[in-house]
Amino acid sequence: MKQRNLYIILAVIVLAVAAVAYFASNSKSAAPAQLTEEVKLAEVPVTEIAISGPASTPEAELSGLAWYGENLILLPQYPNLFDESGDGQLFYLPKAELSLYIGGARGAALEPRPIKLIAPDLTDQIRNYQGFESIGFSGDRVFMTIEAGEGKDMMGYIISGTISPDLSTLTLDTTKLTEIPPQAKSENHSDESILVMEDKILTFYEVNGEAIVSDPVVHVFDFDLNLTGTLPLENLEYRLTDTAIGVGNNIWGINYFFPGDEDLMPTSDPILERFGTGETHAQFPQVERLIRYQYSDSGITLVTNKKPLYLTLTEDIRNWEGLVSLDTIGFIMVTDKFPRTILAFVPLPR
Repeated sequence: MKQRNLYIILAVIVLAVAAVAYFASNSKSAAPAQLTEEVKLAEVPVTEIAISGPASTPEAELSGLAWYGENLILLPQYPNLFDESGDGQLFYLPKAELSLYIGGARGAALEPRPIKLIAPDLTDQIRNYQGFESIGFSGDRVFMTIEAGEGKDMMGYIISGTISPDLSTLTLDTTKLTEIPPQAKSENHSDESILVMEDKILTFYEVNGEAIVSDPVVHVFDFDLNLTGTLPLENLEYRLTDTAIGVGNNIWGINYFFPGDEDLMPTSDPILERFGTGETHAQFPQVERLIRYQYSDSGITLVTNKKPLYLTLTEDIRNWEGLVSLDTIGFIMVTDKFPRTILAFVPLPR
């Protein structure tokens, strides 16, 4: 009887050990699968478009992009640096040249052409002027945002003007500047993005994290620069440095994080928690991604049923400042001077 009990005890022990080994094995194999799923969100390549001339220098500090007909307008933050005798210069590239380069039919660097800026006494009217941040067009009308301030005492402005059809000049009406008050006491941040819709203008504040702005909004202006209201905007961690109109009511935005911006580090990143991250984003501390909003007359919300576009990162942190859609094939983006001036094409996944 004792011997039989001993056999039973031994059998139970063997079964217990086998069960532990089985569950341990399953646990170990499940962890990498979960991690792989988390960090293997497909990233999109960034193809640099070589440019030359003054617009290619870090001093250009390009801060915005916009289409004017079949031409891409490149906005320097400080246009006056390129025209000491006048008010400054913007630049443009024909869409046809960009398409040839992206398609591989042209290998030589593209040289952006100058557009003479006429903006009499503009900087004298703005205390602690910090340059232009964004640009948009409606026909020959142009709308731009300006950043000003010092430290956390910031102010944004919107201004309008006209561009000549031959792109020789861009003239701003400096008799009318409309203030855009900041939504938080945040250093060096203002409304950094502009979208010109069919009958209204939208401007977007740069930082909309939950801990910084509890209820962010988009400012809505008419074409006479009168503030007509606001639209609720869903919280977004890190920075929103530019936006572009996509297909339908979609709005794309550059969602960027520089690791030195400790005040913008959130306790959680809802987009990462929902979709995971990309392979290079798991290796580097910066965030460079394109997120998608849905626009309606009642507000602007994040699209949560489609993945964001994570850019393939490099060791060099790229401060993306400008974004436009390129037909339905992708986007053209531009950095300021960090790490240098980079104009690039980013494809939409098929």
